[in-house]
Amino acid sequence: MTENLKVEVVGLNRVKGKHLITQVKLTNTGSEKKLPWTGEMSDNTRPLGKIRWASGIGVLDAPARTWILPYQPADFPCLCSDRDRDDLDYFIDPGQSISLYAVMPAPSGNPVSTTVVTPVGPPMVNVPISDDPPVTPPGMTIPDPDAEPVTPVTRRLVTPSESLDKTEETADDGTDLHVSLSSDVLFAVDKATLTPKAKTILTRTAKLVDASSGATVNVEGHADSSGTDAINDPLSTRRAQAVRQALSTAVTRQGVDFQAKGYGSRRPLYSNDTDEGKRRNRRVTVMFAKPQPATAATPPTTPAPGTTGLTGTGKADGQPISMEITGLRRLAGDLGLLTYRITNQGDSEARFNELHRAQDWMSFKRRAASNITLTDVVARRQYLPARLQVADGDSVDSYCACTDVSGVRLGTEKFGPSRQREFWSLFALPETAGTLNVKIAGFTDLQVPISSVRGYSTW
Repeated sequence: MTENLKVEVVGLNRVKGKHLITQVKLTNTGSEKKLPWTGEMSDNTRPLGKIRWASGIGVLDAPARTWILPYQPADFPCLCSDRDRDDLDYFIDPGQSISLYAVMPAPSGNPVSTTVVTPVGPPMVNVPISDDPPVTPPGMTIPDPDAEPVTPVTRRLVTPSESLDKTEETADDGTDLHVSLSSDVLFAVDKATLTPKAKTILTRTAKLVDASSGATVNVEGHADSSGTDAINDPLSTRRAQAVRQALSTAVTRQGVDFQAKGYGSRRPLYSNDTDEGKRRNRRVTVMFAKPQPATAATPPTTPAPGTTGLTGTGKADGQPISMEITGLRRLAGDLGLLTYRITNQGDSEARFNELHRAQDWMSFKRRAASNITLTDVVARRQYLPARLQVADGDSVDSYCACTDVSGVRLGTEKFGPSRQREFWSLFALPETAGTLNVKIAGFTDLQVPISSVRGYSTW
């Protein structure tokens, strides 16, 4: 995302079977300007403040749906490179490099490789993990994570999808499924009696519960901000009870405990400032253990995109803008990585503001390039960018698992003449699909083949 800043993974070492030491080298490949590095490498899901740490270096534990970041010591923000403690300059001179480190929990399952993430560019997949001691450059001292109390810093990765008819949407965190059913379809206005169409919708949910091994199914009723608690609370409770009763009849698996509760308008998923947000907040959410696939999915062997016409054109501030999809790769854990390139083909500066204008952008803590959907036309299902969830007491903040366009990235959507940037997003991928319809901002829909993973260690 920053011109002339090159990032290389130069060390990925598992220590004592439980810690991971990640080393990267940043190089200023330009010949004129100094480049700052602290803002570039900081974690944008932490509270904003003084920037001096490489806190954004991490790994994606795809099977566990977990984004792993550096440990946090008791009296320090990050067990990672610090400009003051490690005597690092704020700038990287042209042609020069600096080395950074981050110490974090090792990904689960003792894998031979993992996906390294940084704020600078797309995730770098299939980076080999060594069990040998790390080799550090002269002058670098990596702290021992067992020498002091440290707290793991992780983000739960949640992947949303929805039916094309907007009757239900699903959030998958790798452990549980949250199936939110539209109250506008399930019930008449201000009523708690299921409509005839509700039976079809609940049949699909019942099949998912049958495929699950979980013993408990929680049913929650929710309302938008219209009305008062005196109206919303009992109505949401009655609606949850109606869905519980219908599911308990439709589910054929024995030994399932169904529980129902209404929350009124106290747990919105989206902003109530728009009609669409209110519509999606009027829901009954069914939560249960995620069903496991009967057989392992076989990754399609379609060719990687890049020179197969996966391009689009548009306009921004009167300038011609081009887009090229450079990859849709299947990762572990039913995840997919979409990468694409935006270029200003004109001779004047242009601001391309469409990347963050998604229908649910207000559900994110900060603005990001989230205006992207993947659609399985055959299954009539749409997949939205994954979310990184950060819990703070009873509240949960969501950040897009995609390119950031806020904070130090506020100028990301501004392109000078011939300026080109690489963008990325993480999604859930249907297990058996070989091709998906990809819609990026206002560009033409493209049929994109899903390729098997290739490894990258440089951006």
